[in-house]
Amino acid sequence: MDGKREIKKAYESILDNDFEQAIRSFEQAIEMEPDNAEYHYKLSITYARSGRLPSALTHARKACDLEPAHDTYRFHHLHLQAVEMVQQAEKLAETGGSRRLRLAEKLLQAAVRKDPLCLETYLLLSAIYAEQGRYPQAAEAVQEVLKLSPQHEAALQHIEQYKVQFQPYMNIP
Repeated sequence: MDGKREIKKAYESILDNDFEQAIRSFEQAIEMEPDNAEYHYKLSITYARSGRLPSALTHARKACDLEPAHDTYRFHHLHLQAVEMVQQAEKLAETGGSRRLRLAEKLLQAAVRKDPLCLETYLLLSAIYAEQGRYPQAAEAVQEVLKLSPQHEAALQHIEQYKVQFQPYMNIP
């Protein structure tokens, strides 16, 4: 018996918005075919969508280990690593203090290198720069969000919040 039937059940569960059942079906498929990188990748996506980042990272890493040359698996793993770094940076930024803000900044810069399309990274980086009074860098970071998503609501709100400070560095009416 192979895992294809379980994968089909997992997709049916996803269509029914039953992500916990989908996870169980993906796990069943992996039990049947533990070296199937695609199954680990699919489970990783479902874990990530369910807010279970550590499990998502575990299965993304496993997919990469099983098929190191597969770009989709590698990019997914890098994206999840970036998301994890953003979460860590958020915690540091929330606690405040210049040392923690610098650590958060370094984490976010590393996250950008892992996934240059992760909007949350640039937005938080802009907020940290603004908190430090580094408005040119803050404006540059928020503009990256708008390049990727021109109507990004949080970025537009961020620009509005710092409109006066960003004015010299952006085209703001």
